[in-house]
Amino acid sequence: MIRTKITKILIALMALVFSLNAAEVYATFTVEPEKKAMLAFDASGITQKVNYEIDDSVKKGAILASLKNADSKANLESAKTVLKFAKKDYERQLKVKNLIDEGKFDQYAFKYENAKNQLAFAQAKYNKTYLKAPFDGVVYEKNIEVGDTVSGMMLKTVFKIQSKSRRKLILGFDQKYHKSVKVGQSFRYGVDGDDKEYKGVITKVYPFANSGNRKIKAEVQAKDFIVGLFGEGYITIPDAK
Repeated sequence: MIRTKITKILIALMALVFSLNAAEVYATFTVEPEKKAMLAFDASGITQKVNYEIDDSVKKGAILASLKNADSKANLESAKTVLKFAKKDYERQLKVKNLIDEGKFDQYAFKYENAKNQLAFAQAKYNKTYLKAPFDGVVYEKNIEVGDTVSGMMLKTVFKIQSKSRRKLILGFDQKYHKSVKVGQSFRYGVDGDDKEYKGVITKVYPFANSGNRKIKAEVQAKDFIVGLFGEGYITIPDAK
């Protein structure tokens, strides 16, 4: 309680300094992950394995869950066999290409190319039975269990992941400062419920203003804050007088 009051007093003092010094622009912000993804199976089937739970760390390419895929695997192996013999036939005919009818040779060439395409198709279908992490991160929501039915026709988010520690602050500042705020400027701020002062650098300024609240957004990189937290601070404008 005391810390909260102290924080409010510090913010008030910062606002007073701001009123006397036009070199600072007030901004509020929310904490968001640097990366986040909502993941769903692009295939239909019965869930066979679920390998991660909420708060588990994952590496890029890690298999989060998989579907029963005996049929897809069998089709894949069959496609490999067809390609193997289609390739042998094609290579045999290639050696005597000048001695046989051109149309007949084209038939072998077609079968070989078609076998390659069928294998690629079977491989793609098999791969879709595995749901993989697109980047290093942490699971923050899970909506799937072993035995659940999933449908590729009706995509349903089954995992949500986000960057483990890397964050970005999404700032909002008054649009009248659109010519003043630039990438590279410093930002000193406080997070709600935390009496510590932090410092960062503007890494991005959005190229539009929100017509509803007349604010422009900007980004500042940060680490380890809980996603969804709120805060406020000041952007330093070096050239202001």
